[in-house]
Amino acid sequence: MFASLFGAVESGIIYAIMALGVYLSFRILDFPDLTVDGSFVTGAGTAAILIVHGQNPFLATIAGGLAGFIAGCITGILHTKGKINPLLSGILMMIALYSVNLRIMDQKPNVPLLGQETSFSMMTSFWQKLGLDAPFNSFLEMVGLGDSLPKTWGIFFFMIIVVILIKLITDWFLKTEVGLAIRAVGDNKRMIRSLSANTDRLTVLGLGISNALVAFSGALIAQYGAFADVGMGIGMIIIGLASVIIGEALFGTKSIARATLAVILGAIIYRVILAIALRIEFLDTGDMKLITAVIVIFSLVLPKVIEANKEKRRRAKKRQAWQKAVKGEGDDIAST
Repeated sequence: MFASLFGAVESGIIYAIMALGVYLSFRILDFPDLTVDGSFVTGAGTAAILIVHGQNPFLATIAGGLAGFIAGCITGILHTKGKINPLLSGILMMIALYSVNLRIMDQKPNVPLLGQETSFSMMTSFWQKLGLDAPFNSFLEMVGLGDSLPKTWGIFFFMIIVVILIKLITDWFLKTEVGLAIRAVGDNKRMIRSLSANTDRLTVLGLGISNALVAFSGALIAQYGAFADVGMGIGMIIIGLASVIIGEALFGTKSIARATLAVILGAIIYRVILAIALRIEFLDTGDMKLITAVIVIFSLVLPKVIEANKEKRRRAKKRQAWQKAVKGEGDDIAST
């Protein structure tokens, strides 16, 4: 049980990068970008094929992110220059990327990374050389979890550092002049255009960065799972939306820093919920998409129900206050 939950947290940290990309397109740019399902595989396939051909895993991961950036920019160009509907431009790019991804992966539907040196294997070796595993393993033995959790912590702390860095860079970027302009495009494109801003260029840039994060996450997931598959991106947009919605519902969005943190925590919570749900006896791995759909529906409906209850309470308090005021005035009149 503890091992599966730890694995869910570990993978949730990696998927949080993808969720941040979805947050940029859906919340910041207000653009329903379905390119995500394709660009996730683009990053995974690019990194996997480069690693198989002997390239440095870290450079391969960055190359995967750059490939996603190009895919996102093309989606933006289809929308801004081709005047294609945002939803349709994303669908068209997602379909095109299926063939592109097969080309990247040498026409193979699956590229295994078993026995290959990856970013995670390198970090695990580095962590062990530093001798940092011993304190954590001793602590686990002391609390009785020695056999329940993994013995290596290099991957876990490596991904925490990577996600924190990406979050801080995202927060900083969205507060720069360009970042504020991209946020303005999502809020009111007509207004920002009246200030002589190039909204088309900002849209293309925003979608490029969004899909770069998605592809970067895909490259890390491929190395984490030791394979890249042409179908691994199916439903990825739903996972990203679920992470965003859960995070926003639980932690709020009062500021950019808080919103990005909420998205990261939402991705982790989503993976934990999924891991717990799959331990129910009558559910199996084939029900993952159904579980995802239920989680998203629940995440969408619950905030509205909570808000409706709060509104009812506010109205009831106002009604009681008014009734007390009216009753008080009546008592004053009767006493006179």
